[in-house]
Amino acid sequence: MVFKRLLGAIGVGGPSVDTVLDGGTVVPGGVLSGRVWLKGGSTAVDVEHVGLELLARVEAEHEEGESEGAVVFERFTVGGGFRLGAEEERQVPFSVPVPWETPVTELYGQPLGVVLGVRTEVGVAGARDKGDLDPLAVGPLPVQEAVLDALGGLGFGFRSADLEYGRIGGTGQQLPFYQEVELTPAPQYAHEVTEIELTFLASPAGLEVVLEADKRGGPFSAGHDALTRFTVRHEDARTLDWSSEVDGWIRQLIAHREAYGAHAAYGHGGHHDGGHHDGGHHDGGHHDGGHHDGHHRSGPGLGTAVAAGAAGLALGAVGGMVAAEVVDEIGDFFEGGED
Repeated sequence: MVFKRLLGAIGVGGPSVDTVLDGGTVVPGGVLSGRVWLKGGSTAVDVEHVGLELLARVEAEHEEGESEGAVVFERFTVGGGFRLGAEEERQVPFSVPVPWETPVTELYGQPLGVVLGVRTEVGVAGARDKGDLDPLAVGPLPVQEAVLDALGGLGFGFRSADLEYGRIGGTGQQLPFYQEVELTPAPQYAHEVTEIELTFLASPAGLEVVLEADKRGGPFSAGHDALTRFTVRHEDARTLDWSSEVDGWIRQLIAHREAYGAHAAYGHGGHHDGGHHDGGHHDGGHHDGGHHDGHHRSGPGLGTAVAAGAAGLALGAVGGMVAAEVVDEIGDFFEGGED
């Protein structure tokens, strides 16, 4: 066992820690498991608690401009209340639930440029030390992958993905930020829209899919974008005709854009009420008009051309971070603290 992080705040000769996550990706609403390895220093210490924090690199827009910060979006206590002897090695296994709205960091094994981390905190003798930090890889739920596959099959392309601080009104959003995936339009829609923005809000019951087209203006100026919201169930992943379903969503989104035009100023919190969506594919599926309380900007793109599968999104070479850079960057970024 290589202990890569000395608990410096506890003092010279104190214990060291190494957190090892179980291999592979996790999914939103799934389970994150692994072990925290502790090694005693020159003297015995009482370990009061061992905790984990889930962090995300989040972007925010405000009157002064744009900024980035590290946001802790979940905390767990996984151990504590034991004495760690000098030079003693001890492991603390953990298995903790991943929030349903946890952002997706990779698709078909390729990073999207979204940075998440797992940070270990150890409390000894009244001192809390932010110890080991590891990148967190999150893959899509089956219903999320089905939507993305359908978009790819229809000809939409991946432009970028980022995490935006703020909330989308009219949804069941729980976290203080949301993931926004920017897509280039399929050829058949290119004359109607220049960009589609996609947000997934997962829950135990299913998935809210928020689609926005042609954002214009900024957070303090009138825009004329269109926003629609659709809900699907997790069990729909294997039963719906997703190409037809998603094509219907896009057509409704474009129809809203044409109908509302410059009359809807979503940057000011305006909203429109959508009617029920009934494409004949699933029971209870519907869309509701919503509004954005958060703000938008382009996030870091993918730095490598990706073959995303025959029916998958075409993740093009658009500049930004490649996989190794995401891993290398995470420690440097989160060491700066969080909001």
